[in-house]
Amino acid sequence: MHQEIQKTLETLNNGGLILYPTDTVWGIGCDATNPEAIKKVYELKKRDDSKALICLVSDVRMLQKHVYDIPEAAYDIIDLATKPTTIIYDQPINVAKNLIAADNTLAIRVASDEFCQKLIRQFKRPIISTSANISGMPTPQSYSEISSEILKGVDYVVNLHREKKNAKPSSIIKIGNDALVKVIRK
Repeated sequence: MHQEIQKTLETLNNGGLILYPTDTVWGIGCDATNPEAIKKVYELKKRDDSKALICLVSDVRMLQKHVYDIPEAAYDIIDLATKPTTIIYDQPINVAKNLIAADNTLAIRVASDEFCQKLIRQFKRPIISTSANISGMPTPQSYSEISSEILKGVDYVVNLHREKKNAKPSSIIKIGNDALVKVIRK
């Protein structure tokens, strides 16, 4: 795993795109603070940049550096979630502007996968995590289902867990600073 983290860090530090196993599905990732890298993700997915991307952080401490004011309910959800759960927060900070949705929100998940946690911790910045498919196409449930267009479009493919099958994207919950909680995807 150490060697894979080093190769992945090199790609991220150079503004490249990675294809990697996450705590949910295989994802396309890049540095969440690099607007040029984020633009490349939108282009690869053929996705309108008004559709926001999910961002992964290694832990709650990192989350606190990227959300202006985390509602108390978010801490409870993070602690009690039994499966990967992405939370949409108001007022994200210290990320690329083209990552932030038009309503000034950002979807962030505290990674539960060991590889993702170690990678993000060593990178010291959040990374993008968006499903490894062209926008509008089905989400691949395993590495073998990822299209050649995606495979060719990234700069580095992590050589871990390629046999793993994981069909479930994360739950998505929106928590406003007004403490209103809304389930977006179960």
